[in-house]
Amino acid sequence: MTIRPIASILVLLMTTALAADLPVREVILYKSGVGYFARSGELAPVESARLDFKAADMNDVLKSLTVADDSGTPIRGLRYDSSQPLEQKLAEFPFTVADAQQLSAFLDHLRGARVELKSAAETLAGTIVSARTIDGNDKQPEREQLILLLDSGDLRTVDLAAVSSLRFSDAKLQAQLKDYLTTVAQSRSKDKRSVYIDSSDAKARTVSASYMIPQPLWKSSYRLLFGANGEATLEGWAIVDNTTGDDWTNVRLAVVSGRPVSFISKLYEPFYVQRTTADVNNAYAQAPVVYEGEVVGGVPGGVASGSMGGVLGGIVGAAPQEPTRLESFARLSAPPRAKFKETSTVAPDTQARELGDLFEYRFATPVTIHKNESAMLPFLQQKIAARKLLIYSESYGQNPMSAAELTNNTGKTLDGGPITVFEGAGYGGEALMNTVKNGDKRLISYSVDLGTRVGTREDSGDAHLLEVHASRGVVTTKSSELATKTYTIRNVDPRPKTLIIEQSIREGYKPLSPKPSETTADARRFEVKLGAGATEKFPVVEEYVFSQSFQVTSFTPDVLVEYVRRKAISEDGHRQLQQVVDQKRRIAEADTSLQETRSEMNEITRAQDRLRQNIQTLNRVSGQQEQVQEWSRQLAAEEVRMTTLRDQAAALDKKKAALEADLSDMIGKLEF
Repeated sequence: MTIRPIASILVLLMTTALAADLPVREVILYKSGVGYFARSGELAPVESARLDFKAADMNDVLKSLTVADDSGTPIRGLRYDSSQPLEQKLAEFPFTVADAQQLSAFLDHLRGARVELKSAAETLAGTIVSARTIDGNDKQPEREQLILLLDSGDLRTVDLAAVSSLRFSDAKLQAQLKDYLTTVAQSRSKDKRSVYIDSSDAKARTVSASYMIPQPLWKSSYRLLFGANGEATLEGWAIVDNTTGDDWTNVRLAVVSGRPVSFISKLYEPFYVQRTTADVNNAYAQAPVVYEGEVVGGVPGGVASGSMGGVLGGIVGAAPQEPTRLESFARLSAPPRAKFKETSTVAPDTQARELGDLFEYRFATPVTIHKNESAMLPFLQQKIAARKLLIYSESYGQNPMSAAELTNNTGKTLDGGPITVFEGAGYGGEALMNTVKNGDKRLISYSVDLGTRVGTREDSGDAHLLEVHASRGVVTTKSSELATKTYTIRNVDPRPKTLIIEQSIREGYKPLSPKPSETTADARRFEVKLGAGATEKFPVVEEYVFSQSFQVTSFTPDVLVEYVRRKAISEDGHRQLQQVVDQKRRIAEADTSLQETRSEMNEITRAQDRLRQNIQTLNRVSGQQEQVQEWSRQLAAEEVRMTTLRDQAAALDKKKAALEADLSDMIGKLEF
């Protein structure tokens, strides 16, 4: 006889009530990584509906779920699986069901519980005394037995292999067992969580639920078809992925262009607050309170009540920004042209409308997309204003790109995406376009034009002083410099062309000639008409304006004179700078006189030293007294002259210091 494990026997202990299903009725996909889902279905009396979600989606579900019904009776409540680990959930039950556990071992842990047993021969009811497994031998296999205390008081041994059903008489214990098994069953899918909508209505009613959950971005794909007459048709397809795990059967589908703000708030995981421990002091008996009598007029004052507050804050992120320029330029060699139909035979069936800053394409016909499948749905097919031209930037090398200027006259917002271009009867190339609102225009480039070559040369002129200003001893100059970039364009094809030159904007440079036809955030565009087989030179002249600052004290008089002669300086500026020049000259003259005086003093000092040496030498020679006296008279005369020069040098030092102080004050007051 085979011993049955508890997992196979417990099926006999419970009946499972299936929750009602609410099919998906509507899906709206956004560019912010979320999707809106609407479900509805009929609930039978006292029935619950179950919605299954991925565990990672529960935060968004709890943030956005709304429920309504058509009967007017309020929904009694919403339940959902907690995020508590399975081990913690099962620990709350008064029993344990281990893996591969035998039924006898399970029942032995429930001694004292009343059970009802059914077998082919009889029906028994009693209280569990014990349960055991009897080892087998060569003559008899292993078997399980249950010992019951019957209502009559008799003890009865029951062979569990003969039992067809077993039920606990205690409704609470029976319910706990059902809950235990439900918890175990739900844990089999670690990534699945369920939300239950309970109804206590006595009659059937229709319930609807809507919510937002993370979804893959829907993608746009376009075909730009140039006909033989030059007219352009734009065809748009929406690429949608169903990764929800549910079939979308005949759902109302819409895709929305735009980027609404979306973020995740952690609402699913439990949060706990650390609380302060406060104990009541019970060490002493309560003492009597003696109350004072009333004071006439009262006593001002009171007890300040405490306050506790909290701040909940959150910071939301942009979708990785799109690159500054979404247009990419595919440098492709054109393959052999293949024949194709000018437009797809699948006609778009959408209703387009503005939703504030968003734009919605709603498919008029219900859509079916099975789980783990994707679909490509047409949402646009109409004529669009398009002009074929060339576009050139120095980063392209010597050849410009074949391009098209698209003006959105469709009345709709064109979501960003790749564009495949077809010209005449063949493939022309590919481009990338960012979102274009109605009435706006974009340039797209899709192949290299080998029939046009462009070369460039740059020339710079001398700097030209525009303005000179001074304030508190600092002179600030504003100068300009002309920079010319000449484009030499050679059109080798026997047909005229229109070329757009895109020149990067450089900081400090402004265009003088010609005027750009269009300016973007980082480039200026100039339009050039090219004749058939012609060579054109197209110069673009820019002015670079820059400023420089200098300390007036660092200027020599000659440099200041040069500034005085500049026409860019105002008349008042000329006057103030001329005063500084004159003062610097006075200081220079005083300094020259001072240096000359000091030079003469140095010569006298050296002459005196020689005279003293000579006198000392001749004093030891007899008959030279007359010469010594002569040299002594010369030394005395030199000393008189030295005294005069010392006074003169001191006066010049004082004069120079006064002139420098006046100059410093003059420079500090410079203002023009």
